[in-house]
Order: sequence, then C-alpha cells, then structure tokens
Amino acid sequence: MQYTHQRLIKLSNLDAFRDLTFENFNIDGLVGMSDEQLRSLNTARNATQYYSQHLDGWLLLLGTYGVGKTHLAAAIANFAVGLGVPTLFLTVPDLLDWLRYAYGSQESNFETRFEEIRNINLLVLDDLGTQNTTPWAEEKLYQIFNYRYVNRLPTVITTNQVLDEIEGRIQSRLRDPELVRVIRIEALDHRNPAGNSTRRQLSSLEFHRNQTFGNFSLREPEKLAADEQKSLEKSFRAAQVYAEEPSGWIVFTGPYGCGKTHLAAAIANYRSGVGREPLFVVVPDLLDHLRSTFGPNSTATYDELFEEVRSTQILVLDDLGTQSATPWAREKLYQILNHRYNANLPTVITTANSIDEVDPRVRSRMLDSRLCSIYGIFAPSFRGMTGSTEKARRSRSK
Repeated sequence: MQYTHQRLIKLSNLDAFRDLTFENFNIDGLVGMSDEQLRSLNTARNATQYYSQHLDGWLLLLGTYGVGKTHLAAAIANFAVGLGVPTLFLTVPDLLDWLRYAYGSQESNFETRFEEIRNINLLVLDDLGTQNTTPWAEEKLYQIFNYRYVNRLPTVITTNQVLDEIEGRIQSRLRDPELVRVIRIEALDHRNPAGNSTRRQLSSLEFHRNQTFGNFSLREPEKLAADEQKSLEKSFRAAQVYAEEPSGWIVFTGPYGCGKTHLAAAIANYRSGVGREPLFVVVPDLLDHLRSTFGPNSTATYDELFEEVRSTQILVLDDLGTQSATPWAREKLYQILNHRYNANLPTVITTANSIDEVDPRVRSRMLDSRLCSIYGIFAPSFRGMTGSTEKARRSRSK
C-alpha cells in the first residue's frame, strides 16, 4: 500500500509531538545534573538516533518521569515518518482506549484496528505501566507484544517501571538480548530538577522564561501579506492587554511556529513578574502527568493533579489538539475547561487546529463571545518561510 506523506503523518498520531526531534533534544545547560547523568542523556540520544536510522529489533527506554524518554521516542517516530516508514505512536493508555472505543464504534471495528497496531512497520509505545492493569488490558497488550516479538517487528517502548515490575509474559520478551536493546536513562526530571511540588511538576514555564513581549518579533512588514501582518499585530496587542488584566478566556490559533506559544508565554511571564505566576501546561504533558498518577510509583494522586489544573487562578494551555485525542483524553480536557468556563477562570489557550476541529463541547464554550476572545495568526512559521512563499504572499495581498 502506498502512503503519501500527509497520510503517514495522520496515521502516526504524532500531531502533538511533531516538534520533538533529535536536533532539539538539548542537554546543554540543564541545571542540577551530574556529569554521569549528562553522559546518560547523551548516550540515550546517540542510541535512539542510531536506532532511527536502522529500525532493527526493539528499543526499550527506561527511566523516571521527565528524563526525556517520550521526546526521544517521538524523535524516532518523526524521523521514520520522514523516511516514509508507516509508523504509529501511542501511549499505552491511549492504545487501550483506541481498542475499547473500536468495540462500539461505527467508524472502525476492533479487528481492523488491532491488526493495524500489531502489523504497523514501526510501533512506538510510550508509558508502559501507566495503564489500568485489568485482565483484558494485560491480555491485549500481551497479544500485541507477542505478535511483534515472534515476527521481529521494529518496536520502541518507554516505561517508568523497572523490568521486574512489568507483567511477566511481556517482561520475558523485553529481556531477550538478541532482540531488545535496553537504554537506562539515569537523570533528573528535566522539568523539575529542584523540587517535587505539584505545580513544579506540571508547569513548563521555566522553559519559556525568555519569551516576553519585549522580544516578540512582529516580522518585517514587507515579508508578510497584509492580512498576515495585521493578524500578528492584533494578536500581540490583545495579548498585552490581557496580560495587564486577565479576564475570561483568550485563544490564539495558527500554524506551528507562528508565535502563539511565545504570546502565551509572554502573558504568563508578565503575570509572574507581578507575583501572580500562572500554571503553564503543554497539553500532551498534562495528559502524561495525569496518566502517570495511575502508575505504582507515582508520588502524586490523580485528584491532586486534576484539581490543581482545573482550579488554578490563571491557566495557560499550550498546544491544544483534541482532534487526535482518545475518548479518555477528550473527556479530561473537557472536564477541566468546562469547570473553568462555569467558574469564569482566566484561561489562555493555543492551538494549531482551526476552531472547527476542536471538540464540539469545548468549541461551544470558545465561541461564547461574552467569555472568550479568539485571535487567528495567519503569518507562516518563523522557520518555514522561503523566498518563494514570501513573494507569493506579498502578491496575494495586492
């Protein structure tokens, strides 16, 4: 079967992880890391990059939460898709949600979806061990692992567990040195090297401290079409006003790299500067955090994390992409946003989706103009505009 690049992207389930590459897996400047921990991260990066170029056997990434396992697994998947390899990237809870949903779905049937997962050229399973370990779940996972083991199909697995904690039948296959290369990442949580409070675990603002209104680029007008320049300036002014006095919701839409996250971070950093630091959460990270509470080694409870997000005074949700979410993920995001809608809590949202692609329940709340203002940024990615596309855009604006 022939796959176009767009079909490969859609099949892979990588929408929310498309920016995770080997090039931006940066370990320089990480605070609180020993030389040994930095070497561990460097070894993991080199090993996963080599694997992505050969796709031979299985790769198992072991390590505590937040050490970069998901980033490296997604980087493998993104590289493989770029080579034209049919790839599927799933967290294990999402995989099981997919299968459960297929039982009663009119859109797909269980057998078709199960066969697709078992036979895909490259399967990347993130967060093994965070799923609810029902007998049904254990059996489905075993069937997938065993099929791919017998047929030696390229598979990448990440887990926060040690091998001894993994279900026995799967564990025995992961211990096969002829098929599986095990990479142990001995490092600290990148996002929380200095503490383990709930807010510090959730917030990603530390990685966006340099994104302020002062260094936000409005581009060079002659390089943008008139409507693109206007949308950028309008969004910038709206973000500044909102930062001064947050009220209701503000939503920034636009393509990847257009400046949405910078504006959201600038709002968060401005509020932080006046002593009111918001909770800045990337949506895939938020869902990872919530899933991780189901694991046996979690230091936080689901209720604690969920309530922190739901009720924080100012919430910044970056990279909302509910079109590719599982039913469980869509439900959690809806519950969070519905609570904030009813409580009229200040909320900043960025999304690369059009509003029409957002979960209808969330979309109806976004479209309430009494509460929410939506700003579309039509400017192209800072990184992706070539001379020819600049010329075409200027011509379109005349």
